[in-house]
Amino acid sequence: MDQNNCPSPEHCKGQLNAIGDALYAIGGKWKLQIISALMDGKKRFNELQRLVIGISAKVLSNELKEMELNGFIRRVAHADIKHVAEYELTTYSFTLGNVLGALSEWGTMHRKKITGRLEETTAP
Repeated sequence: MDQNNCPSPEHCKGQLNAIGDALYAIGGKWKLQIISALMDGKKRFNELQRLVIGISAKVLSNELKEMELNGFIRRVAHADIKHVAEYELTTYSFTLGNVLGALSEWGTMHRKKITGRLEETTAP
């Protein structure tokens, strides 16, 4: 945070608290990847596990439960097929669209930087 974004200690503390709140809600390795995987529609558990590379079934199950409790996803059980459910995003999750876009752009830039394909630049 530079001086323009943090003009006073109170404002800076408020920003840090807000960032902490956001990271508490969406932090960790998997939550944003799960949300991103669901951006184009409902998915079954196994579909999500295939899309989110490296996540175990146990971790995915725990993440989905936590995300449902926090209002990010909804579990939709099939009435006609026992033990089959799909997961979909709530309207609230779509407020993270810009965050996901920014993280994707930054992640691409960072990968290029660490693999030596990006020239060193200085911050503005």
